Amino acid sequence: MSPDVGLISLFFASIFTSNILLSNFLGMCSFISVSKDFTSSNGLGLAVTFVMTVTTAINWLVYHYLLIPFGLEYLRYIVFIIVIAAIVQISEMVIERMSTNLYMSLGIFLPLITVNCAILGVALFMQIRNYNFLQSVIFGLGSGLGWWLAIVSLAAIRKKVDKSPVPGPLKGPGITLITIGLMAMAFMGFSGMLNVQ
Repeated sequence: MSPDVGLISLFFASIFTSNILLSNFLGMCSFISVSKDFTSSNGLGLAVTFVMTVTTAINWLVYHYLLIPFGLEYLRYIVFIIVIAAIVQISEMVIERMSTNLYMSLGIFLPLITVNCAILGVALFMQIRNYNFLQSVIFGLGSGLGWWLAIVSLAAIRKKVDKSPVPGPLKGPGITLITIGLMAMAFMGFSGMLNVQ
């Protein structure tokens, strides 16, 4: 990352202009499935944000202090996934104890955060772009908040669209995909302001 890009710019760019979901289309499976209900969307978005932030920090430490010194960089995919799986298991246990209703409403999608490609994508972008530790944490947090913003926005829009007259063939998945496309174009409108590379 170029030194002239500050942490605040990186944070806002990872939320808006380089949104992990609407710019890179990573993490679409649970995004489309869970966004039918606002409460579940909010809970999953917060869980993904937490997991994304924590795993990015831990993966940076593991990569720089374990994999590189021992020449094991080729194991990064496996190690990153193991770290993600461990954090998701811990998060799942906490959510189950703290909010049984949220745990039940998220259903299978909570453990599936482990294979959410957005979380692995953030860890790989962090490594590919040579972010330092603080930049990695800020990028992970911003990307998680961007994912949360996208899923909560889609849930709110879907709630409104359900009450609107939609042509029969477009009901359900059709209008959802059109809405996601329009959201992605709206987020592209921010692309001239900040850029993360």
